[in-house]
Amino acid sequence: MARFIARRILWLFLVLFTVSIITFTLMHAVPGGPFAQEKALPPAVLANINAKYNLDDPFLIQYLNYLGDILLPRITSGKQPKSLEHEFLINIKLPGEGDPTLRWMNWGPSYKSSSRTVNDIFRENLPISFQLGVSALVIAMCIGIPLGIMAALKRNTVYDYAGMGVAIFGVSVPVIITAPLLQYIFGVQLRAVPVSGWGSFQHMILPALALGFTQSALLARLTRASLLQVMNEDYIRTARAKGVSERMVVIRHALKNGMIPVITVIGPLFAALVTGTFVVETIFGIPGMGRFFVTSVTGRDYPVIMGTILLYAIFLVLANLIVDLIYAWVDPRIRFD
Repeated sequence: MARFIARRILWLFLVLFTVSIITFTLMHAVPGGPFAQEKALPPAVLANINAKYNLDDPFLIQYLNYLGDILLPRITSGKQPKSLEHEFLINIKLPGEGDPTLRWMNWGPSYKSSSRTVNDIFRENLPISFQLGVSALVIAMCIGIPLGIMAALKRNTVYDYAGMGVAIFGVSVPVIITAPLLQYIFGVQLRAVPVSGWGSFQHMILPALALGFTQSALLARLTRASLLQVMNEDYIRTARAKGVSERMVVIRHALKNGMIPVITVIGPLFAALVTGTFVVETIFGIPGMGRFFVTSVTGRDYPVIMGTILLYAIFLVLANLIVDLIYAWVDPRIRFD
């Protein structure tokens, strides 16, 4: 097991390298640049800006410099360098100057938010998207999985039709419709919870419910289909023939194997939710990562684009690793030796 985890962690760096070079290439392949405007800047001003952010270097040099900034740790004392030689000196801890700070994973400055770096944006906005994503995932699992189990066990009954009706409604109606509907019912009419903003548990209820309900429909349909397939397997009929109660057949034999496809989907779903959902964050006025990512794409804010995509890749790889480890716990036949 330890060797398997070590291999997967090593593969993480290869995945990040591949994703970074593809993203970096596609960003620079798009015509224009981060400082292109409808009213063109004077050539001298544009040249100075490009020189400040090293955008006038060759493509390969830009990529290698960016990769070095991300992977190589820097120890800084908080002073502003006046030159390259001065930057080298202040990066060293000198007597009487106090402890320097270690910077790791330096994503660079934001081209559109000149007063903040990408690290500052992540530090302020990623926890909000993470809380919203985890809450939505919990809601999706609490609604979707029991709904799918009930529909599979009560096949072709009113429970099955009602459960799949709710699932079809969740899949068919986009969150851009369900979110304002929840705002109108629970925020405007009932005045039970705030309709927008962020800062308390009450602010989290409606956006998490809107986001989680949509994903619960996917989990409900997948759970039902997977469980119906498992219930027709030979070992289920053998367990019933031995006199095992239907409840134990479902809990001990059917559910574990039936949950494997659902667990597979939950991994990428978790990575997508915690890195920000633009529509929900915009409707509810939530200062999460989704808004920054979309605006960075439209504004060609290269560091924010790279940082967000690489962060999503990290979450995705780690979530898939956790899913693979859960496989062995759910199904004892799965081993990673």
